[in-house]
Amino acid sequence: MKKAKLTLEDGTVFYGYSFGSDISVAGEVVFNTSMTGYPESLTDPSYRGQILVLTYPLIGNYGVPAETTENDLFKNYESDHLQITGLIISDYSEEYSHWNASESLGQWLQRSRIPGLTGIDTRALTKIIRERGAMPGKIEFDGDSIELTDPNKENLVDQVSTRKKQIYGEGRYRIMLVDCGVKYNIIRHFLKRDTTIIRVPWDHDLSQEEYDGLFISNGPGDPKMCEATISHLAHAMKSDTPIFGICLGNQLLALASGADTYKLKYGHRSHNQPVLMKGTNKAFITSQNHGYAIDDRTLGEEWETFFVNLNDQTNEGIHHKSKPIFSVQFHPEASSGPTDTEYLFDEFLKRIDESK
Repeated sequence: MKKAKLTLEDGTVFYGYSFGSDISVAGEVVFNTSMTGYPESLTDPSYRGQILVLTYPLIGNYGVPAETTENDLFKNYESDHLQITGLIISDYSEEYSHWNASESLGQWLQRSRIPGLTGIDTRALTKIIRERGAMPGKIEFDGDSIELTDPNKENLVDQVSTRKKQIYGEGRYRIMLVDCGVKYNIIRHFLKRDTTIIRVPWDHDLSQEEYDGLFISNGPGDPKMCEATISHLAHAMKSDTPIFGICLGNQLLALASGADTYKLKYGHRSHNQPVLMKGTNKAFITSQNHGYAIDDRTLGEEWETFFVNLNDQTNEGIHHKSKPIFSVQFHPEASSGPTDTEYLFDEFLKRIDESK
């Protein structure tokens, strides 16, 4: 293993050993607290441009599943390739064992030209991010120095969205899916519910399309970069067509309604974020991956907060007071879990039935 270093914007340096591709990269350093699900996390488009720190100590012990497909989607991943810029872990398991594994995590990273470092004190690194916030960083190898970059200044959604219209399924519900970096498990959940999914690019003009319901997907980066999506949504919201948004879709709906968003200090990225349904005693455990949030104080009179994060009281969803429009900041489709809020897909289809 080659020796390499991780340098943070504040000058902090960590040294580790490469088990992935030996190339230098720069991105935003963020952490995830999940114990399992690293194949899904690494292929999640919401991690575009980010150097991901996995806080669970031992990573790689169950390898990487095969690239099998179902409904023209990779069955075990959240997109068709790795989305992260780099990976940081504490202890890499060189020996993997799982009935579904086809290769090691290191082999996957090398084949995908993504660097991965092991032997780094991820607890100390996470503590720095918790205190000072997510920040730019870089992985460097000897003789290959690079400059720090802030990926949030780029339109990351344009990098991960589909380039053409795609159709999945032949169900009775016709769902228009605006792809801002959609996770494949969202499409799988819809297909299990008798739907036809029309997947379109993030900046697609919706005014000439016919559909029963409109869905706005998750995605990476600053939602304010998606000006075209916000404009198309504002027009679509003038009708009474049911609309459902997840993660970035939550923020885009808010912006289209006239509300504002802001960058969180270190974001929410884990499988165990507790949320409360506003006005009730119903709490749910959720999976999340986002760096921006809605400013509740800027919501218009026709809108209400739907869910609230019980850790920091930030917004976790909104809904319209009279129209069948709602969105959530967390992931009801989470893989590898939890599945507390999966019922929201059924709620969306219920609103479509009611609107008809």
